[in-house]
Amino acid sequence: MGDRKVLLPGRWRTAWGFAATAWGFAALTVIAATVFVPQSTAHADGCAAVDVVVARGTGEPGWLGNEIGDPLFGMLLDRLPVSVSAYSVNYPADYSFNVGAGSADLVGHMESQAAACPGQEFVVIGYSQGAAVVHAALGTGAVTWYPGRVQLPDYLSGRIAAVLLFGDPVRGLGWNVPGQFLSRTGDWCVGGDPVCGSGTDANAHVAYGSDLVAAANFAADRI
Repeated sequence: MGDRKVLLPGRWRTAWGFAATAWGFAALTVIAATVFVPQSTAHADGCAAVDVVVARGTGEPGWLGNEIGDPLFGMLLDRLPVSVSAYSVNYPADYSFNVGAGSADLVGHMESQAAACPGQEFVVIGYSQGAAVVHAALGTGAVTWYPGRVQLPDYLSGRIAAVLLFGDPVRGLGWNVPGQFLSRTGDWCVGGDPVCGSGTDANAHVAYGSDLVAAANFAADRI
């Protein structure tokens, strides 16, 4: 698919438009669609007991994402009584909305890790566009139409200890994760966020700091 633009259905275009506005209001660094420099993804050598896989939001700077992934990973390191590694999903996270590429990388990473580390569990995190990437990998119906989408094979579904979603545009469309993941999924939507809810406050889309402790505890309770 490369950098080809995807023509989104009307409600998706609205959700992504609000997400773009939110990042603009927050004055965060936007990664241009034509410039994508993959981040280093290795965090720990060998097979950690838990691998934290993060799909960052549109234009979100940072290794795992300054808004959600980086601080949340730090909290998980403090809470989990086992060894932990992390992986940043390698996809543009720009206005090409290449959710299919994100799902392919997420699934490919988990398949590789599962083969190399038979006892490893996963915590999967998605923020904004990254939440749509996670939904695509899990097989949520609302995103099965995405070009290039790759779905997690059934044999790996039981290896996911927790799914943590923030500012989730799929939630904004009235969808949730497939049933087998419901009890393991936390989905946070700040009041006023127009991407995951019906609000009109673009700044709410970058106001999830107060939810990170609850998310970290949610994951820790399932490890």
